Amino acid sequence: MEKGQLTFNDLPTVVGELCDRIASMENLLTEKLSKQYETKENTHVPMTVQEACNYLKMPLSTFYYKVKNDDIPVIKQGKHLYIYRDELDRWLESSRKNPAPQSFEDENESMLSSHHRKPNPKSW
Repeated sequence: MEKGQLTFNDLPTVVGELCDRIASMENLLTEKLSKQYETKENTHVPMTVQEACNYLKMPLSTFYYKVKNDDIPVIKQGKHLYIYRDELDRWLESSRKNPAPQSFEDENESMLSSHHRKPNPKSW
């Protein structure tokens, strides 16, 4: 119904429609909030060398080569090496050639800075 054509007799149906809309918005908000506050998986879990190689899909020899060159963050306890999964993920992110922008503004800024335009001779 349009605002200009509402009468007193239409009031119950309009209020009913508004109540339905408010209820659907409340449901949508509770769904969004429940997804936002879900318990996140603990990624600060120590992994063995074999688990890390499986996680990275990397051969064992390549893994040890990268550890030897201090490329991969590891913890040495006696004869054993341990790697935390969250540190491994951060290492993977930091070794990107083109790091992923963190926000919409960063993405726009990187996109604008990547475009080089020829100067317009008419504006001189």
